[in-house]
Amino acid sequence: MSNNNDIRSAGLKVTHARKRILEVLETGNESHLSADDINRILIKNNDEVGVATVYRVLNQFVDAGICIKHNFDSGQAVFELTPDHHHDHMVCMKTGNVIEFEDEVIEKRQEELAKKNGYRIVDHSLVLFVEPIED
Repeated sequence: MSNNNDIRSAGLKVTHARKRILEVLETGNESHLSADDINRILIKNNDEVGVATVYRVLNQFVDAGICIKHNFDSGQAVFELTPDHHHDHMVCMKTGNVIEFEDEVIEKRQEELAKKNGYRIVDHSLVLFVEPIED
């Protein structure tokens, strides 16, 4: 999603704020950024996009399917670009770091459990809250 056509194809008008926020999501060192994180990056780059605009655009991006909003019990929502493949998350309770992972065994087991109970999984989110092992 790196150009104006990508924003338009999501049904949104191309604006300076939308282009810049999308660039931050695409090029950020972290894949899970809060609105405040994005705002700090924009300020650091001397980009004048207000924090209220950042929140509004992120919610528009979520509604348009450009990004996903996560609430990992930190009290602050984080956003990531909508991935092209499924993954789950681990959140370190000590540092707040978010680790993405994929595990075919876990995915298969979830499908088996749903089927056993007469269902099929339409969508799901798995978040493991972890802490470092102290030796």
